[in-house]
Amino acid sequence: MTGPQVDAPTGVARRHGLGQDAHPFGPGSPLFLGGVRFDGVPRLDGHSDGDVVLHAIADGLLGAAGLGDLGRQFPADASTPRGIASTEMVGAVLDRLASGGWRPAAVDVTIIGARPRLGPRLDGIRENVARLLAIPTSAVNVKASSGNLDGSDGAGRTISTLALVTIEARS
Repeated sequence: MTGPQVDAPTGVARRHGLGQDAHPFGPGSPLFLGGVRFDGVPRLDGHSDGDVVLHAIADGLLGAAGLGDLGRQFPADASTPRGIASTEMVGAVLDRLASGGWRPAAVDVTIIGARPRLGPRLDGIRENVARLLAIPTSAVNVKASSGNLDGSDGAGRTISTLALVTIEARS
């Protein structure tokens, strides 16, 4: 849902957006998830650094604000530098949101993949996402699923992410 929703008790305008991204593992390393570096783990293949967590969050933010999608903002062509850091992309999305009078309020993320084991790193991803979005850590939730060992995610060939985001009008 991307339409405005007014929270009656506070009168704050809120919108919600859903983002999704998936990338296959590629050659080289490191892997980036939520802006956190995983040394010694194969990177995800893509035009950027392949950070599916930040891509899904950015897509959700853009959708909530009615600003299209990440592919339109950063096409996989010569206009977007190859290997661009997803943290840069999120920064540009946050600037677009701010110029429209919006800011992130909350994020719920599910990372789906059989590898690497993420349990010990989820708190670090959560803290980094909160820092990047300039919201309290308590407003960010990050979970991991093995994909029940089904499909490309479950077979360890890809990692995908779903992100539900809430934005609110800047005060």
